[in-house]
Amino acid sequence: MACTTILVGRRASYDGSTMIARNDDSGSGVFTAKRFTVIEPHEQERHYRSVLSHVEIELPERPLRYTAMPNGLLKDGIWAAAGVNSENVSMTATETITSNERVLSADPLVEYVPAGVDRPEKIGGIGEEDMVYITLPYIHSAREGVLRLGKLLEQYGTYEMNGIAFSDVHEIWWLETIGGHHWIAKRVPDEAYVVMPNQLGIDNFDLEDAFGEKKNHLCSADLREFIRENHLKLSFEEGFNPRDAFGSHSDADHVYNTPRAWFIERCLNPNSFVWDGEDADYRPDSDDIPWSMVPEKKLTVEDVKYLLSSHFQGTPYDCYGRYGDASERGKFRPIGINRNSFLSLTQLRPDLPREIQAIEWIAFGSNVFNAFVPLYANVDRAPEYFSNTAGEVTTENFYWANRLIGALADSQFNHCSSHIERYQSAVAVAGYRVLREYDEKLRAEGLSGEAAVKLLEEANEKIAGMTKEKTTDVLGKVLYEVSCLMKNGFSRSDA
Repeated sequence: MACTTILVGRRASYDGSTMIARNDDSGSGVFTAKRFTVIEPHEQERHYRSVLSHVEIELPERPLRYTAMPNGLLKDGIWAAAGVNSENVSMTATETITSNERVLSADPLVEYVPAGVDRPEKIGGIGEEDMVYITLPYIHSAREGVLRLGKLLEQYGTYEMNGIAFSDVHEIWWLETIGGHHWIAKRVPDEAYVVMPNQLGIDNFDLEDAFGEKKNHLCSADLREFIRENHLKLSFEEGFNPRDAFGSHSDADHVYNTPRAWFIERCLNPNSFVWDGEDADYRPDSDDIPWSMVPEKKLTVEDVKYLLSSHFQGTPYDCYGRYGDASERGKFRPIGINRNSFLSLTQLRPDLPREIQAIEWIAFGSNVFNAFVPLYANVDRAPEYFSNTAGEVTTENFYWANRLIGALADSQFNHCSSHIERYQSAVAVAGYRVLREYDEKLRAEGLSGEAAVKLLEEANEKIAGMTKEKTTDVLGKVLYEVSCLMKNGFSRSDA
């Protein structure tokens, strides 16, 4: 899947939260309906079989409850995608990333091959369809998530290159797969943020730490030998750059991937480097845009939503722009694209009772036009408005309502943008108010266990009702604007 990920360390966020966020984008020519749900332990399979690769895995007993963002239609499997478990550990998977011919020839991807006349079926490895489902219910920290998934990758292999994020209230880890069975993972610096735009991203890796203290770096057991035997270290200097060794630097990257990292870091560190002009330190096609940076100011949920909704505003490349060289508009793949399926941001808030630490912010459809909604994660059920997505187009759920709003508003962007901006702001303001109200209720009443769950489910229902009301309202306003500008309009009415 084509996605964009932003990770925010706890000292880089406005309130000390760790935040991991990812746009889940459908492949070209496909729009994948998604929903928000809660998977209870009794609903979790013990014998798992992948739909796409046919790999079969025995899963541990006693899984944890967790939230998930599965497909609305399950013909291709569950695709749980992102969520938080009852231990307040979060995972998002996956960011499809790139590699190169040297890596893929040395450790081929484990691809499924159906049985033929003269060959048996070849079982594939694990992939995006499977990773959250077979990992998140069984981990109690971000580091433990890396170690569990790493073992699964070494045992079963993978049929695609992927990046995966894990977080708990203390730290964030980012894992990247390398070929079919190898992997690396790096702890995100507490004071930094990370941008991942569909390209292998880690640009500095301490192999001594990975094979020593394992404080900030982890990897597959034979990675040093794999690098040495296949001559993958390319730099003349000391240190090791995985992006050079394992990644790609193609012309396609310079249109599809690097511009997204350039735009986000340009927004968050405008004064740290020169981003524009002939003497720029980094340009949209630069291969060395940093994997992590310390932002110039602390980051908020709204910052992350804006960046993951962006279409190169304020640059010549804005696909909705009206100024500058028309030939530059739409030159690069937007971050907020028509194929956004959902955006999930997990905010793990410190210094709060564990029942209310985990907030999962969600949005469906094209991020340019949708609103970000906060939900308490430590609940047993999800509001129907967010969970009832299926194949039928209807305004009775958040996914299809937002898909309709985006498709309508895109055609008359300038006429509809003010309605969209007011809608996005109104939902966020009202959502924050509910969080404040129920945070205080839980703390004041000292609730825990089943009583706390019921209170938080009440809050989520309140947020769902507010969201549906405001979403229906903006859909009506956008529909009116677009209807007035139809090509068959005529100013004279009947006599």
